[in-house]
Amino acid sequence: AIALQRTGKLGTYAACLGHEPTHVGIGAPMQPEDVFAPSYREYGAQFERGVKPRDVLMYWGGDERGNDFEIPRNDYPWCVPISTQCLMASGAALSFKLRGEHRVAVATCGDGGSSKTDFYAAVNSAGAFSLPLVLCVINNGWAISVPRKAQTGADTLAQKGLAGGLHCLQVDGNDLVAVLEAMRRAHERARSGQGGSVIEFMTYRLHDHTTADDARRYRGEDEVKDAWLREPFLRLRKFLTDQKLWDEVHAVMVNNRVARAAVARTAQPALLRGLIFTATGAAMTPHHTKRKGKRYCYYTSMDVIRKRPAIELRGPQRLPGAMVEEAVIGEIRRMLRTPEVAARTARAVRKERSDLDEN
Repeated sequence: AIALQRTGKLGTYAACLGHEPTHVGIGAPMQPEDVFAPSYREYGAQFERGVKPRDVLMYWGGDERGNDFEIPRNDYPWCVPISTQCLMASGAALSFKLRGEHRVAVATCGDGGSSKTDFYAAVNSAGAFSLPLVLCVINNGWAISVPRKAQTGADTLAQKGLAGGLHCLQVDGNDLVAVLEAMRRAHERARSGQGGSVIEFMTYRLHDHTTADDARRYRGEDEVKDAWLREPFLRLRKFLTDQKLWDEVHAVMVNNRVARAAVARTAQPALLRGLIFTATGAAMTPHHTKRKGKRYCYYTSMDVIRKRPAIELRGPQRLPGAMVEEAVIGEIRRMLRTPEVAARTARAVRKERSDLDEN
């Protein structure tokens, strides 16, 4: 994925390097009828749920179809706003309880996400209603550039669940066996009506926060080198090799699977531009339904502020996802070259200069 991003085939990408055992351990114990509410990095958990690697690459390539999972139909899509998915999961857990269903809702967030009001509201509702909810806090040491020590005065992030009356655990997130056991206990409690859990998984983000980040600006080289010595695959590979469950043949098979996923992503048919409307809600609005197949109107914030007309992109055009933004920008530039808009823009600039002079 990083290579695809560096060569312009993906947009900004959030790597999961160093998180793999935590992610896989979270997803593996879940049942098909359960619901998972991820943030934007838990690919291993989603693979365990049935999401395809192709879907991940499509999403980060700007193709909304990557959010339309074929198998975990009840799972939530990737959630970039921090910790709002925790409330989504608590709502799903409440519905399970009201219906008398033996299902569990699982949500993930980072150490920084545990400082959000959304996380605390989910904790409170899970405790107040004894919900089958498992909140997984993936503590990788950094909330983008904010260190763990600046996040909270709590000794652990797991204990934040105590105020809500939830069961709390702190687990070595680099140990797949420990993660699996912690999740097994949490699921057992939830399904038996004993309420929710908050689990803090201790791990480390070995990569930048995203490909748009440069972690060298805020964390030291020695810290990262030390984390690489505790890199989770060192332990897991040794264990599997000792048990004769891993060899170079398996490594080649895994690499081939990754290569096939990259090919599958590029082989997808071109993105229909109208998907920007059809994928937004359960049903299209009457306004958008009327325009479907005829023309699509895009608005920028400046269009709204300055009351400019909508930019009309005419015709049933099919473009790759990466070209949609380029097409919109091209239409904006074309519109700005029209005499009417140019005159309006010139008047606005003169007024701003006049206001500055007066001040």
